[in-house]
Amino acid sequence: MKRRRSLFLHLNQLKQMIKKFALVILFLTALLLMVLNKNNSLILENSIAPATGGVAYVVDVLVIPAKMLGKAYDYVDELQKIKKDNRQLRAENRELKVLQNKYKALEIENKLLAELLNFVPLPEAGFVSARVVAEESNAFTHAMVAYVGDNKVDKGDVVLSDDGVVGRVDKIADKYAKIIMLTDINSKIPVIVEKNRVRGILTGDNTNLPKLIFVPLDAEVNIGDRIVTSGVSGVFPAGLPVGQVVAVSKNEIKVKPFASLSKTEYVKIIKYGVSDIIKQSENEK
Repeated sequence: MKRRRSLFLHLNQLKQMIKKFALVILFLTALLLMVLNKNNSLILENSIAPATGGVAYVVDVLVIPAKMLGKAYDYVDELQKIKKDNRQLRAENRELKVLQNKYKALEIENKLLAELLNFVPLPEAGFVSARVVAEESNAFTHAMVAYVGDNKVDKGDVVLSDDGVVGRVDKIADKYAKIIMLTDINSKIPVIVEKNRVRGILTGDNTNLPKLIFVPLDAEVNIGDRIVTSGVSGVFPAGLPVGQVVAVSKNEIKVKPFASLSKTEYVKIIKYGVSDIIKQSENEK
């Protein structure tokens, strides 16, 4: 009995020691885990930057083929566009060569006809550039005054802007010239429809859109048709740009001048040598 009791006591003591040792081991294990966790966090933080850099480098390397494919696609697309433009330019070049041949043929034909008809070409016209210093636009007149200085300007000289006919010189006083614009009620210009050579008279009515009158009733005149001088009566040479048809009705045809008359600052007074004819006509009257 004593042995059993002694053995039981020893076993109890051993259990108590194991419990105490287990508590110490658990405490040390917990402490070790805490230390390891902290160290792992520091290791993780220290390794994030290099890892990120490495991943970025890998990504850059993997993207290189994609970039090369994109550039190759753009290059091929640009080549296709160049080929298309090249084909278009070749077609236009062929058309220009055809037109050039036609032009040369017409030039030769025109020269032969001129020789057959004993045609005398018009002399080169001189011109005087003048600045507009005054403008008069109201219900009674549409005119402007230009400073011509000491340049010789005569009544009847044609006045142009960069866009087309402005009018004609009506009076000269000192170093100034009064210009009757083609919208003035006293302006009468012989003109033709450029596409079909239909003749008429462009007359002003003191509005911004002069009228085309004396046109044959069966004449085909449409909106958008270009109007140029006909050269009839000898005052305005043929072919000068005048305006464009903007309204067609049964009773009237309206034309918008090419020249911006209200915004004209400089004009060219063209000298075709018709002033002597005008003076002779006035003397005969």
